[in-house]
Amino acid sequence: MPEAVIIDAVRTPIGKRKGALAGIHPEDLSAYVLRALVERTGVDPLVVDDVIWGCVSQLGEQSIQIGRSAVLAAGFPESVPGVTVNRACGSSQQSVDFAAALVRSGHDDVVIAGGVESMTRVPMGLGADLGRPYGTQLRARYAQDLGSGEFPGGEFHQGIGAERIARKAGLDRRRLDEYSARSHALATEATDAGAFAAQLVRIPGLPGFTADEGIRPGTTPETLAGLKPAFTEDGLVHAGNSSQISDGASAVLITTPERAAELGVTPIARYHTGAVSAANPLDMLSGPIPATHKVLKRSGLSIADIGVFEVNEAFAPVPLVWQAEFGVADELLNPLGGAIAVGHPMGASGTILLTRMLNHMRDKGIRYGLQTMCEASGTANATIVELLD
Repeated sequence: MPEAVIIDAVRTPIGKRKGALAGIHPEDLSAYVLRALVERTGVDPLVVDDVIWGCVSQLGEQSIQIGRSAVLAAGFPESVPGVTVNRACGSSQQSVDFAAALVRSGHDDVVIAGGVESMTRVPMGLGADLGRPYGTQLRARYAQDLGSGEFPGGEFHQGIGAERIARKAGLDRRRLDEYSARSHALATEATDAGAFAAQLVRIPGLPGFTADEGIRPGTTPETLAGLKPAFTEDGLVHAGNSSQISDGASAVLITTPERAAELGVTPIARYHTGAVSAANPLDMLSGPIPATHKVLKRSGLSIADIGVFEVNEAFAPVPLVWQAEFGVADELLNPLGGAIAVGHPMGASGTILLTRMLNHMRDKGIRYGLQTMCEASGTANATIVELLD
């Protein structure tokens, strides 16, 4: 079976809700990263077999098959197709898995994977008023829990999932806030050191927008302590220990080693192993644990073989519960901060994590990196990449 290798990965700086990227249509945001990717690599877009594009809220400006329209907006030849993928927060990570599978199977030779989300212009939950998102059979299956009064409106709820896994793990508010302050501190340190500079796409008309916008230097557990719980009156989870609502896009170029040689480009890394798993849809956010076990088993690697872990910071309990399961040292887990500090533009976050991780691996000479992402309804992706010499 052919191998899949990653040639390059790029991303926009992440914008705050109603921030620097608020005036940019998500199709145009997508086009900027697609265009930057082929310009940086020197790969003629004519050779791209497909573009697989993650996007969660496929309504309004993100509807009408944004994967294809982004390809056209980027100026790629009309012969280049595009498709839009929704696996909730893991959409663009799933795009990478799909792209690697297509390349490894021999179905395609050159594929771009990535995603976009403008949570300013297409708010999360938009369209939910058009009907109940969950039908009678699913609701009946979980009727006892959904009818317990714990879930607002008797609906599945990510915030309540975060509260549930925090309580089960014995985490308290102070621990969640300490972790969240760490995220801001590490993201500040990485930004000041220029760790992200080489991976960022410049946005036309925004010359000063050169860093992730949501980072708050100087954040402490004490400053977070004054924030009110977001989901229950006596809850642990609040805006400061949750991911930020954000805008952004990212893209990754994937091919085979042989095709890379023909194109005259040098791969950064090998796509080693991918897996997707699922867990209890009530707790919802514990999915990265079985996904990580699955990808490690499939890869033949152990947790000790991995030199960096990116576990998406949807809510602070997620990486903390994951860390307790696998015993990973603090310095290996989200060493550049995470979505609590920089934000979580949902459809783009998977390839944003991958872009950050690949650059960190290259900077530090780390052979193996693993990323995983919790997703709605209990699903989770996990992906292992290997740095190439």
